[in-house]
Amino acid sequence: MEFKRSLSSPLNKLLRITAILPSMLIVSLSLLVGCVSPAVRDAVESRSEPQPKRQPHAVPDNEGQSDAAPEIHRVAALSVINVGDMMLGTDFPENHLPDDDGVSFLSAVTPLLKNADITIGNMEGVLMDGGIPRKQCKNPKACYLFRTPARYAQYFVDAGFDVLSLANNHARDFGEEGRTASMQNLAAAGILHTGREGDFAILRKNDMSIAVLGYAVTLNSNLLLDYDIAAGTVRQLAKSHDIVIITFHGGAEGQDVTRIPFKEEEYFGEMRGDVVKFARMMVDVGADLVVGHGPHVVRGMELYKDRLIAYSLGNFATYYGISVVGTKGIAPILHTTLDREGRFLHGRIDSTEQLRPAGPTVDANSKAYKLIRSLSIQDFTTPGIDFAKDGSIRPVTRTNIRRYTEGTLERR
Repeated sequence: MEFKRSLSSPLNKLLRITAILPSMLIVSLSLLVGCVSPAVRDAVESRSEPQPKRQPHAVPDNEGQSDAAPEIHRVAALSVINVGDMMLGTDFPENHLPDDDGVSFLSAVTPLLKNADITIGNMEGVLMDGGIPRKQCKNPKACYLFRTPARYAQYFVDAGFDVLSLANNHARDFGEEGRTASMQNLAAAGILHTGREGDFAILRKNDMSIAVLGYAVTLNSNLLLDYDIAAGTVRQLAKSHDIVIITFHGGAEGQDVTRIPFKEEEYFGEMRGDVVKFARMMVDVGADLVVGHGPHVVRGMELYKDRLIAYSLGNFATYYGISVVGTKGIAPILHTTLDREGRFLHGRIDSTEQLRPAGPTVDANSKAYKLIRSLSIQDFTTPGIDFAKDGSIRPVTRTNIRRYTEGTLERR
């Protein structure tokens, strides 16, 4: 009896009212939401929509003093191999194909090329049988048009290549029809391609979506010289893909262009691009690895916003028709390992050289590695990369960065 009387006391009436207030509040809010206009409701709901996979790489807080990654544990997610220019032989205008028809031309380096999740290279010339050349050769002995038989696609497969770039000044030696034939023959062999305007290689590895984009300064290619258009394309692909890899064919050519000039380059009157401006812009908008070729010699490397940029990998596998004299005959096999955000974790440079008539072979003297290390320090002072004696590379704190702004150099 005493218990029943306590329930009817003024204090307990107050407690009972307090207990039902949350339920009343929920009902009231439900009615209120039901009265909100569809336009307002849609605006509120849109704020909770899934965001793009990635945003453009932010400038580190220590920009101007260090580009080094924070000291946190990062797990390796993707291994990539890149090599420079390749032309395995041409049958035009005369037969300049290897004696064994190219079967063993890449055999000495195949074990190294297969040691990655993705292997990427640049294919000079066209991969086709027959066809009409884009220009006529006045002197057949000095003709720089390259046509490799379609059957040679299998040699790229056997060596481990996953993606080949057709963004270069020889991809149209037999007109746009020649590049179309190259694309078709590579696709038939199971190799992805990139290079023609709007043509990008898309693949999945290790449960990640990866886009590989090839750029050049030549007609109908993804154009390196259209910096803003290229940036817009990469920005969009970076939103929908976990990793974006850029390969570009740019810069002047010759033995004397190993140093980066930090300005627009030309070669025989043709604009060849400002490679530093292009490469860093690509990273700014979301690219994770940027690798160049085209000068036919190696150039330096740098770490920029935790991403590796290699400015030229030189001539990797080029049969007769492309000079391999001196520094033109040495080239690296560049191994890189990235985390799931695309940041460079570590890598290695395997040096190769071409001693004709053989294809590329491992260089025990590591000439390509030593030259890249030297050039990286000369061009960037502190490139943000530690070059170990065994050829391995890793990111390190980058201070006193040699910055580049509109054709001028400055130190901070």
